[in-house]
Amino acid sequence: MTFNHFLYKRWKITLPLWCIISPVIGLLLLGLAGEQQSGIFTAIMGISLISVVLSAVHHAEVVAHRVGEPYGTLILALAITVIEVSLIVSIMLTEAAQESTLARDTVFAAIMLILTGIIGMSLFRGGYIYKEQPFIKQGVSASLVTLTAISILTLVLPNYTTTEAGPIYSSSQLIFVAIISLILYGSFIAVQTVRHRDYFLPGDATAEDEDAHAAPPSNLTSLVSLLLLIVALAVVVLLSKKLSPTIEAIVIDLGAPKSLVGVIIAAVILLPEGIAAIRAAAKNRLQTSLNLALGSALASIGLTIPAVAIVAYFGGFSVTLGIDAKSTLLLILSLFTVSISFNAGKTNILQGIVLLVILATYLFITIVP
Repeated sequence: MTFNHFLYKRWKITLPLWCIISPVIGLLLLGLAGEQQSGIFTAIMGISLISVVLSAVHHAEVVAHRVGEPYGTLILALAITVIEVSLIVSIMLTEAAQESTLARDTVFAAIMLILTGIIGMSLFRGGYIYKEQPFIKQGVSASLVTLTAISILTLVLPNYTTTEAGPIYSSSQLIFVAIISLILYGSFIAVQTVRHRDYFLPGDATAEDEDAHAAPPSNLTSLVSLLLLIVALAVVVLLSKKLSPTIEAIVIDLGAPKSLVGVIIAAVILLPEGIAAIRAAAKNRLQTSLNLALGSALASIGLTIPAVAIVAYFGGFSVTLGIDAKSTLLLILSLFTVSISFNAGKTNILQGIVLLVILATYLFITIVP
């Protein structure tokens, strides 16, 4: 790829101009947005949102190429999750009474979209192109065992405790669950990056993967990409928040439940890592794709629950964490299906189709409960 813009000529920053400008335009639109937007301005914000998402994907791939695996995928997962947590906490602080289920709904939607949507599409596309794709079983097993434990302890167990009525943890239980969530996620990060880093390293790149043979970007280009990645992710979240009333109005007009709004917002926030994961699978780098997907699911729940627990404890309000029986069944089915899919050491298109069918079922049941 050749670059002719002034940033390359002066500082040798090897980034396309569009992915530098997109987050800046998004910030300008946020500054111009008021309480009420016209239909044209809302449409422009929607187009900008898509552009910023694509920009975030590009910057994430630049950073990942520079730092290597598994640190590259970890950076993207953590960046998206930290911004997602900030959004949840900010809404909780302003509308605590009305948004007591926000953390639960967002985390559950994110996990389902990652397990059945991102992983399902990655396996489908990779299986369609290459028939079978290998991966390192130890790394995926470590991710799944941690995700299974942390999901059940935070989203299912509250339905069966008796100190507080309903699917709610008491203050002491909430703090305990927050601590063990951090322990589980911290232990996973230590295994992924230090003790068993080789479990998460992709195998030999194929000839189709030109990026693997390209020279890594310079330090300055990588730093600019990292900063723009953070800005782009923040813009994605803030634009999603601005567009949520419009999305909510459309959902209500269609007669669908309000919970669908949370699914749509979660899908938009997960778009950057979703696109990156699917593109990695299409380049026969399934391990990188799985690092992104499973790492993001773990980061989402492992960081969101402790943050919500702290806010709820000091804010003096309760947070509903337990999901209903229907959601519990879908969560367990998704975890079970993903675990079986990765039991053989290779994946094929059928496993992707099954996961995508579960995703379709989840979305349909959300719309038609």
